[in-house]
Amino acid sequence: MSGARHSEGTDASRQGATGRVAALDLGSRRIGVAYSDSGRTIASPWGTIERSGDAARDRAAIVDAVGEIEASVVVVGLPLSLSGAAGPAARAALEEAEALRAAFEPLGVSVETADERFTTTEAQRALTASGRKGRAARQVIDSAAAMVLLQAWLDRA
Repeated sequence: MSGARHSEGTDASRQGATGRVAALDLGSRRIGVAYSDSGRTIASPWGTIERSGDAARDRAAIVDAVGEIEASVVVVGLPLSLSGAAGPAARAALEEAEALRAAFEPLGVSVETADERFTTTEAQRALTASGRKGRAARQVIDSAAAMVLLQAWLDRA
């Protein structure tokens, strides 16, 4: 896994901490972004970052978004297989999380990973239940999936 750490956030970043948290749903075309309130109770969608095809440019856009959110922790979704194993997508997410960790370390922002199995499915169900389908749902699904991921992370804190 190229030295990447898989952290479900059992460290000090979750033990009674406050301050905003950002979550990222890393997609091949878009990166969904969500954020919490400073009390770490409620997750909200922030929006999406369109992939540029340039990893450094994408990371810079993520750093900018997290700076705008004023988050002290970033949670990166880890797309584990149904069995819990880390397949190619999870290994790629771990590599990206490690690169983000290096980018955020000088800024004092910690980076963790969290299991994101079923977040897109749950987000899709919620969007459908709220009447958003087709194109309207596709425009917000990545951010909604990041929000589901973050709310689950907050609920476990």
